Amino acid sequence: MCCPRGRQAARRQVTLAFGRMSCAFDSMTRSGVKFRLLQSDYSDRVKGYCMKRVTRRLFLRGVIVLGTGAALAACAPAPTLEPGPPASPTGVAGVSGARPASPSPQPVATSTPSVPSATPLTKAQTPSAVPAGAAYLAVARGTSPAEITMRAIAGIGGMERFVKKGYDVIVKPNICNANHGPEYASTTNPEVVATLVRLALGAGAKRVRVMDYPFSGSAQAAYARSGIEEAVKAAGGEMEVMAPMKFVETAIPAGLDLKSWRFYQPILEADLVINVPIAKDHGLARLTLGGKNLMGTIENRPAIHRNLGQRIADITSLVRPQLTVVDAVRILVANGPTGGNLDDVRETNTVIASHDIVAADAYATTLFGLRPEDISYIVASAKMGLGTMDLSSIRIEELNV
Repeated sequence: MCCPRGRQAARRQVTLAFGRMSCAFDSMTRSGVKFRLLQSDYSDRVKGYCMKRVTRRLFLRGVIVLGTGAALAACAPAPTLEPGPPASPTGVAGVSGARPASPSPQPVATSTPSVPSATPLTKAQTPSAVPAGAAYLAVARGTSPAEITMRAIAGIGGMERFVKKGYDVIVKPNICNANHGPEYASTTNPEVVATLVRLALGAGAKRVRVMDYPFSGSAQAAYARSGIEEAVKAAGGEMEVMAPMKFVETAIPAGLDLKSWRFYQPILEADLVINVPIAKDHGLARLTLGGKNLMGTIENRPAIHRNLGQRIADITSLVRPQLTVVDAVRILVANGPTGGNLDDVRETNTVIASHDIVAADAYATTLFGLRPEDISYIVASAKMGLGTMDLSSIRIEELNV
């Protein structure tokens, strides 16, 4: 027999069930009719069974089952908790004189998306030490872009210092727009880029890809308009369009402002990254050099422009190109980064090369009558230990070709 409490609960459940379903039952015939369950209450559970024949006997049987289930639930004994060991008066069992234990904080669930860990710097990705007899930074001047590029690379130890047999090499020039040809000095000189491709392949690279992420015009149009595509293919390299699906949210372990961003993964995965900016004016950063050129490795660049100097340094801390070659064959001295007026272009016939991106950028500022301290991302990168901007502390080889 059920306890009185159970019987009372059963009677309540039966009464409620009759009250709720009486209206529906009144609409049925004695022989049974079809009826539709209310969609708001039951459609998700009984989709496909929403039409069913119901007789008076089946209806009563269902009500009785509901009431009996409630009664049994009410009769079930209430759960009891096992008493734990008595608390120590000190708050920590078995430890005399300890401080009272504070309640453990409960973890709070958050909706912050997980950020993939950054690609760690491998041995291949770490900038190489300066070999004996090589300059820390080399500056070559002459009328042939190809020749001065080769001489600058030779001055810092040759391409063999950076490329090992079988390497997957990525060359990152500045191909920011499809508006102008190389004579306007808004994109990297094609001969400088092609020479680096030939040198890398000659040193044993398995393949050499060249790429950028233009902000004006399509990549295909920018590659063709800049003259870089034709020159690279003639040198044996490949042009790669940076596919959106290959930009992945990546942690920046050393970042001081940016903690993560969407980076183009093949650049992080390459054995060697050669950074080849053109030296030019920029309305916000003041100059586009090696550090600024690395913004072509990320997505959503407009959001980077707040605290730009530090954020470029944060990006540099992750990409860490092992070789930076600054194209200053022609420089854009005003109205950058796109330009469009040949009056803003100056021929300096110079190429700067170093394993140290900060040092290369620091020297390039002098071509504009500026100092390294005038460019915020150079200062921020030096403070982060990504290189030196103290040109007096390094050996610089200057070559006239």
